[in-house]
Amino acid sequence: MTVHQEKALQFPYRHGTLRRGRRRAVLGAVSLLCCATALTAVPAGAAPAPEPARASGPYAPSGARGPAVAADFADEFDGAAGSAVDGAKWQIETGDNVNNHERQYYTAGNANAALDGQGHLVITARKENPAGYQCWYGPCEYTSARLNTAGRFTAQYGHVETRLKAPRGQGMWPAFWALGDDIGQVGWPASGEIDVMENVGFEPSTVHGTLHGPGYSGSGGIGAAYTLPGGQQFADDFHTFAVDWEPGRITWSVDGTVYQTRTPADLAGKQWVFDKPFFLILNLAVGGYWPGDPDGSTQFPQQLVVDYVRVSTGERALSASPTARTP
Repeated sequence: MTVHQEKALQFPYRHGTLRRGRRRAVLGAVSLLCCATALTAVPAGAAPAPEPARASGPYAPSGARGPAVAADFADEFDGAAGSAVDGAKWQIETGDNVNNHERQYYTAGNANAALDGQGHLVITARKENPAGYQCWYGPCEYTSARLNTAGRFTAQYGHVETRLKAPRGQGMWPAFWALGDDIGQVGWPASGEIDVMENVGFEPSTVHGTLHGPGYSGSGGIGAAYTLPGGQQFADDFHTFAVDWEPGRITWSVDGTVYQTRTPADLAGKQWVFDKPFFLILNLAVGGYWPGDPDGSTQFPQQLVVDYVRVSTGERALSASPTARTP
């Protein structure tokens, strides 16, 4: 895999201010690197920003979404076009990320994360700076959105699933992932991180699933990649990404096809930190060490279109689990 750098950013949530450091934009420990600008969590229902996000790009859902399984957490993103996400389920982070060298400023309200009125959440990355935002490199060049369930929902084990359509283009970096809820006490990477899916624009047909923990974080994360057959790209259509998570075992799948399973045996004696509660994160970054910055070929706006997020545990998780198949 490509070598990535570990980074950090700040984000206050219910455990207090903490720093993030992730290969591909992760939360980190309080003792990690200092940041030029802090990410701040704000209620999802905060006052709308000046320009509500709209589903302006062409995306046509193809194929029906799967049946809704009884879940401990579910957001089908049903609501009026232009409205913000449900603040009882999500909080929105604001700010930039110096240590990832991402280029975007994450905005509040529905400026870059809004429902489209057709059962989707649309996270829009734009080449703009409507409010004079300042980033680590000077005036910000892009805006986007990042949201999480910290303080609202955590899970320990189960079936974690999203159906989404990726953006397209050099520098785009969508992710659906989870962090240990004890990050405020133990820091990152001791908190653990489960990357359900990450995609970078220069690999339009490939997604990555990765574990990060003490001694195997950043470029040393434990994971694997999945590539669509026949030259298909993840920006062409919706796909379903999931992990099945049980004590001492996590399995990743795309569209029901299992492509990796990880257990403590994969860690060469290092600590397995995934038997505790985690919260969820959805974001669309622009640029950074791993994806590289946008270039002249990148068209804006770009959209991460999310059909749903569902988490089921116990017996309910069994009905949601994919049938194991060899990719």
